[in-house]
Amino acid sequence: MELNLKAYAKVNLALDVLRRRPDGYHDVRMIMQNLSLYDELTFFVDDEDIKKYLNKDTGKNDKGSDKKDNKDNPADYKILLTANSDKVPTDERNLIYKAVRLMLEEYHIGADIKIHLEKRIPVEAGMAGGSTDCAAAIKAVNELFALGLSEKEMMDIGVRLGADVPFCIMACTALSEGIGEKLSPLKPLPSCYILVAKPPISVSTGMVYKNLKCDELKTHPDVYGMIDALSKGSLKEVAKRMDNVLETVTVVLYPEIEELKSIMKENGALNSIMSGSGPTVFGLFEDKEKAEAVKEYIIGKGLSDEVYVTEPV
Repeated sequence: MELNLKAYAKVNLALDVLRRRPDGYHDVRMIMQNLSLYDELTFFVDDEDIKKYLNKDTGKNDKGSDKKDNKDNPADYKILLTANSDKVPTDERNLIYKAVRLMLEEYHIGADIKIHLEKRIPVEAGMAGGSTDCAAAIKAVNELFALGLSEKEMMDIGVRLGADVPFCIMACTALSEGIGEKLSPLKPLPSCYILVAKPPISVSTGMVYKNLKCDELKTHPDVYGMIDALSKGSLKEVAKRMDNVLETVTVVLYPEIEELKSIMKENGALNSIMSGSGPTVFGLFEDKEKAEAVKEYIIGKGLSDEVYVTEPV
């Protein structure tokens, strides 16, 4: 059986960090938005492996729970992951691999699974590229082996692999709280064009959070004002409230981020900020032609060769 899934990128329309927790994580308050830019994952499983699992003597209920945690008889499985980019690890370090392995072991599935990743979302870009691929892998195993897991159950699995994974499973405009796992669906972002540009640098998320001084932040995003603007369908009011406190660390270290923001705002963007911990910059445009023109300008100036005009999904 072959299964193809799209894994959509995300940006943070607003990103606030409230405090550092005793466990080393940070409590955040963010508004997350999917983009039409996506990776594509293709899963291949032999039909006989699927039949063998579904016809086990033990049977299973609609949630597949009685096939779980069979430690006395561990599943015999193989995972082969390939990708079109050498920037992506294809071994145990990859979140796709980790997600598939976790689910095969947890639901005692003996199967050989081949996965191919067509990577389009920029790597290490603050756009949840790894997390969204991980979410697609969880959905794929659930569908391939008819586990019958609810969205909530898949999100519970996802948070064990990464804080952004539950959002990528939910895949809608959402308020994200806690360490990112507490999600509340919101009214979608009004129709617009989102220009995304990743400068040719890499930023360590751990480094950014380590150097963030939460108690010294002078301003915080108006998250609840943005929620109200979304509920009213006002793109301009949403754009007015776009903000990311992690820029206080990343922009200081990488001035090209501020340069990209300025170019977008000076050429038609309603607003422009950094996504996640960076280095990707995005801007909201009402006019597609303006967004395309800024894309060509950024490429022409050599500021980025990973530039995309996308839309909210």
